[in-house]
Amino acid sequence: MPLVNAAELVKAAHKGHYCIGAFNTNNLEWTRAILAGAQELNVPVIIQTSMGAAKYMGGYEFCQTMIEATVKAMGITVPVVIHLDHGNYEAAKEAIAAGYNSVMFDGHDLDFEDNLEKTKEIVKLAHAKGISVEAEVGSIGGEEDGVVGEGELADVEEAKTLAATGIDFLAAGIGNIHGQYPDNWKGLHFDRLQELNDAVKMPLVLHGGSGIPQEQVQKAITMGISKLNINTECQLAFAKATREYIEAGKDQQGKGFDPRKMLKPGTDAITDTFKEITGWIGNKPVKMVPEAL
Repeated sequence: MPLVNAAELVKAAHKGHYCIGAFNTNNLEWTRAILAGAQELNVPVIIQTSMGAAKYMGGYEFCQTMIEATVKAMGITVPVVIHLDHGNYEAAKEAIAAGYNSVMFDGHDLDFEDNLEKTKEIVKLAHAKGISVEAEVGSIGGEEDGVVGEGELADVEEAKTLAATGIDFLAAGIGNIHGQYPDNWKGLHFDRLQELNDAVKMPLVLHGGSGIPQEQVQKAITMGISKLNINTECQLAFAKATREYIEAGKDQQGKGFDPRKMLKPGTDAITDTFKEITGWIGNKPVKMVPEAL
């Protein structure tokens, strides 16, 4: 299956009131696990790399090549998007040059006018190559590769202005955070989400999807959320399964120390997590394979 950009997939989800899962990859096992789940469920998937994960794995060109080669090697037939998650201006340009199908330019930490101008530039560069663009307004709480957000609510007028740049979908802060949610977290601000959905009339993205109560995510999907970002939930599942394997002493039985065996429980746990989340966000099975963009 040729790789595609995310624009039409996410627009279809927005129109149909369902959601596309966007899962971060951290290595080859992560990539295989996510793709296996998507193929089994016959659903499109967005595979993301953060700036830090891309650096860890060897750079954007390496990540693009690894994911594309894995899609081919596994015989994947569902639509797959390779997306840059929370990229700064330089990272977005590098990912575009490396052949990513979709990029997020995260300029929330800049002055709004600077965010706006750089978003326009990224849209121009990306769309010239058939690459979809996500932008951000209003900080997402927590930390993502050194970019710290307090989780403030997105300004509706700024969201409208940013949406007018020609971006394909918009990440907007509605009280969500990256990482694990604290016990005193107050939940999503649905009143602000409604205002944003009414104002921009385009697909919205919910970052920090790991740990948000299922009923809140499902409600948000009915109010315009069309892309859900997941990373921490898969990391926790991988760590738990790997720990159980080692604590059970299986790495000391026969050739249980072989990394292909040691990493399998964690890899399978990622696939299981993918399938579980996909089941309740309503990601639609593929009926017609879209043409590559």
